[in-house]
Amino acid sequence: MGERFGERLVIAGASSLLGGELKVVLEESRFASWDFRLVDEEDAAGTLTEAGGEAAIIQSIEEGTFHGARYVFLTGSGAFGKRCLGPAREAGATIIDFTRASLSDPDAVPWFPEVATLTGKSLSRKGKTFSVFSSGGMAVASLALALRPVELRRLVVVMHQPVSEAGREGIEELETQTSQLLSFQAVGDRIFGVQAAFNLLPRFGAKGRQDLEACSLTVRAEVTAVLEESGLDDAVSLNLVHAPVFYGMTFSACADLGKETDRIALGALCRQSRFALVGSREAAPSNVSVAGEAAVFLREPQADAVRKGAWWFWGAADNLRVPAWNGCKLAEWLEGS
Repeated sequence: MGERFGERLVIAGASSLLGGELKVVLEESRFASWDFRLVDEEDAAGTLTEAGGEAAIIQSIEEGTFHGARYVFLTGSGAFGKRCLGPAREAGATIIDFTRASLSDPDAVPWFPEVATLTGKSLSRKGKTFSVFSSGGMAVASLALALRPVELRRLVVVMHQPVSEAGREGIEELETQTSQLLSFQAVGDRIFGVQAAFNLLPRFGAKGRQDLEACSLTVRAEVTAVLEESGLDDAVSLNLVHAPVFYGMTFSACADLGKETDRIALGALCRQSRFALVGSREAAPSNVSVAGEAAVFLREPQADAVRKGAWWFWGAADNLRVPAWNGCKLAEWLEGS
């Protein structure tokens, strides 16, 4: 093969938490022997890391950064993803986007492993831009589509977001706040603008650098990208709240169904949609129990105590491993495996 279509991949946003997780997953896959190029924003350039067992330095984006790459994986911030989209396309690379920068692009393909099966739409390996869903967006869209055979009328979801979605700075602030509170000290709030430790929140402080409402709208956009054509999008309501945990997305959902069903039948539909189901006699999945797992876990559905046709779902997923794994599987599928 010529250089342009050689076995080279670029991880843009390599210093981000997701970028680091993605590198680990790719190094354990069929791409382990490929030429890895690690790039990021200016303030991360020069960071010493490793790739393929060898020392590597994260570089800044320059002219020709994406030249010769078969795949460009976009991680990091949405703004950084948008900055990389044009040059990556000009280089002829296939773009696998985790930043959601390409969600508004009509030519970008919304993707998670079961999207074709659940929507009934065939996907082409000739696509050049794929938008890989977050664990939350994948969970909500998959659950709505899984419940379509039992006439889903309404799905209300409350999702709990960990501080790792704000990157290393978010983790560091939660660590610092926890230590300060336990020492009876005033807490710093540079990232979240409010006390994030030991606190559930519907929004962050106005002086913080994170916007929970914007995060919610981004997950909502992922869900819409898949459900709009199915007619289910209007049936879904989604709210995002801050949870004072480092890693792992959890959610609670209530579904109103028009068709009479039972726990066994609902469980079968969830398994067919590739949820990992946990029995009602076992401990429910949590942000701790799903660490390092590549699936979205669900507790067996529970019927509402009063409302007929209403069912409760509780789920959890590793917010870094799930999208990283899915992105790797996408690249493997594009390679024909």
